[in-house]
Amino acid sequence: MTAYAHATEIVDTLIEARWIVPVEPRGLVLEHHALAIDAGRIVALLPQAEARTRLRARKTVRLPQHVLIPGLVNLHTHAAMTLLRGYADDMPLMDWLNQRIWPAEARHVTPGFVRDGTLLACAEMLRGGTTCFNDMYFFPEAAAEAALRLGMRAVLGMLAIDFPTAYAADAEDYLSKGLAVRDSLRDQPLINFCMAPHAPYSVGDRLFEQVATLAAQLDLPIHTHVHETRAEIEESLRQHGVRPLERLRRLGLLGPNLIAVHAVHLEPVEIELLALHGCRVAHCPVSNLKLASGIAPSAQLMRAGVTVGLGSDGAASNNRLDMFREMNLAALLAKGSSGDATAVDAHAALRMASLEGAVALGLEREIGSLCVGKQADICAVRLDEIDLQPCYDPVAHLVHAAGREHVSHVWVAGNLRLEDGRLGGIDVAEMLDMANLWQNRLYSGFVSGGELECAMHDRRTGLTTW
Repeated sequence: MTAYAHATEIVDTLIEARWIVPVEPRGLVLEHHALAIDAGRIVALLPQAEARTRLRARKTVRLPQHVLIPGLVNLHTHAAMTLLRGYADDMPLMDWLNQRIWPAEARHVTPGFVRDGTLLACAEMLRGGTTCFNDMYFFPEAAAEAALRLGMRAVLGMLAIDFPTAYAADAEDYLSKGLAVRDSLRDQPLINFCMAPHAPYSVGDRLFEQVATLAAQLDLPIHTHVHETRAEIEESLRQHGVRPLERLRRLGLLGPNLIAVHAVHLEPVEIELLALHGCRVAHCPVSNLKLASGIAPSAQLMRAGVTVGLGSDGAASNNRLDMFREMNLAALLAKGSSGDATAVDAHAALRMASLEGAVALGLEREIGSLCVGKQADICAVRLDEIDLQPCYDPVAHLVHAAGREHVSHVWVAGNLRLEDGRLGGIDVAEMLDMANLWQNRLYSGFVSGGELECAMHDRRTGLTTW
């Protein structure tokens, strides 16, 4: 396969690799090809021998035992909650929330918490080949600061809930603050935004209608948790007389800009409803299992034509922001739950972790595949380690054998952010000191005995479940 944007002779970077998996067209694996980058975009994809005669590169990167794939897209996370990694493991969901997560957030969530937690998350994600994440949390301006420091692409949620927190006083305050941050970062090419009404159980009808109106006016995705647990559905039936998805339909939220996060408990008619309206789903297999929420019907959704991307959720309910593990588990769960070994093959799993996430975010013209004209968001994975031998199919290896520890290089918009496994732009010792500082603060707050009081306050003021 040879593709040119134009007759380029001099390019910024030429990457030669053993394999290139562009994701588009589906199923294609190129051997001994080269990818050319100029001004942050992919300008050519062609055989190495041809590239050497047609192109002159200011920098050439030779990766003879590697596979190049698109930078991975984490379709749902709460990045700042990386500071709560391992803080509340192996607990039932409501105990997890009431006894640990809500009280910790009530005590500690500030712009500094969000900035530092997101910085730690971005470092972890970049080292694991993720170049873009879709976030939902408080103080999005602090999350943007962290992402920009490491040169990572982020889609930041303009959080909306109906309860006061340290971030905002009421629904109108949430919306106005989110819009103000969006306006202030309008010229940042790596930052995009979405509307982020937290969930049907934390957002009232009026606020949902405001979100739908703003999303339509600004052409933004709507990122919300829905049908995560059976308890959520039972509560909706008691309060509203309908299941959450039907309530969202009546309020006008179903459409191609809806990203339904989790979507674990779906009836067949609801799968059809999501497909009919062109909705997208953020599938979070690890988090759903760890919190015992269930297994999303991803194979059925995909068969119905629903775009399904992958998300990690926050590190408090997953422990790893690891898209390789999400790919692997998504493929295995789809096979096991459907009884069909072909349900999600390796190419489909890789597509879920890249292009499908970009589609859900409305960024498919810019990222998600290695196509001429797109942003050069690229991940290189080395497949010459002893634990990966022999390699008959590099894509199957990516999903079922390799892991984030095999990621060697990452580019975002053509800028090298990870080289030979080393992260640029930040001092690792500084990050370790920062993480230790927050660990001491959180641990001190928990053992002081004040957490139960915070939990009771939290239930009154409405800090939410993530």
